[in-house]
Amino acid sequence: MADLLTADERATALPPLGQTGWAAVPDQDAIRKVWKFRNFSEAWGFMSRAALAAEAMNHHPEWRNVYNVVDVTLTTHDCHGLSALDLKLAAKMDAFAGAAEVQHDHGAPIQSLCEIRSRKAP
Repeated sequence: MADLLTADERATALPPLGQTGWAAVPDQDAIRKVWKFRNFSEAWGFMSRAALAAEAMNHHPEWRNVYNVVDVTLTTHDCHGLSALDLKLAAKMDAFAGAAEVQHDHGAPIQSLCEIRSRKAP
């Protein structure tokens, strides 16, 4: 069973993650990040690499994918909050995402390319 991050571990690890787009989830001991890839294939490739890493760690993200957008929440369910597993998987996911755009404002609407394109169609 994983242990919750200590206050010192949180103070050290979370600010640098925040600079890359990871943010606290309101009313949950979790972090969230939203990536926008150039297309569905890139998003799916990212998810495939992340899934293999998560499976090897036996630590699985909560995520949602719509076309080119991947929205990820990390928390460790067996300890009911953030653990070192979340930090490790976040770092792996950041490496796998490459140059994907990051949506830093999690309160803003998240639109996939197909939603944007459908609004532009006559």
